[in-house]
Amino acid sequence: MFTKILVPTDGSEYSRRALLVALEIGKKFNAEVILLNVLMTPEALGYLLTEDATVVQQQYNPNGEATLAATTKDVDLEGVRLTCRLKPGYPALVILEEIVSEDIDLVVMGYRGYTSLAGTFMGSVSQKVLAKTSRPVLLIK
Repeated sequence: MFTKILVPTDGSEYSRRALLVALEIGKKFNAEVILLNVLMTPEALGYLLTEDATVVQQQYNPNGEATLAATTKDVDLEGVRLTCRLKPGYPALVILEEIVSEDIDLVVMGYRGYTSLAGTFMGSVSQKVLAKTSRPVLLIK
């Protein structure tokens, strides 16, 4: 029934709970679980960098790697195929793109993760994904 399960993570306890649920489902269906952390870039927040101001993507990667590590810390990964990914951009849009490009069967995500100040004003990522995808979304509190 499920061959690919996407778990977006922001490093919160809610994301960690979502991963645990996704891993259980993944084991039952022999599905690949894709753990995704979206690295917020200045452009994603609506800022345009001038020609002289550049941000090297590698500057974002340590935070993304730490988020993935925090989400998987002390998690039993035996018997499941887990792929970890880092992608730059605006989280909801990148998650929606990943759902389409990877032909995701199920999205499992935390409902009350830690978001930035911008996320507070624009609405939660989980709400945006739920509203814009036709794929099943399982929200974990």
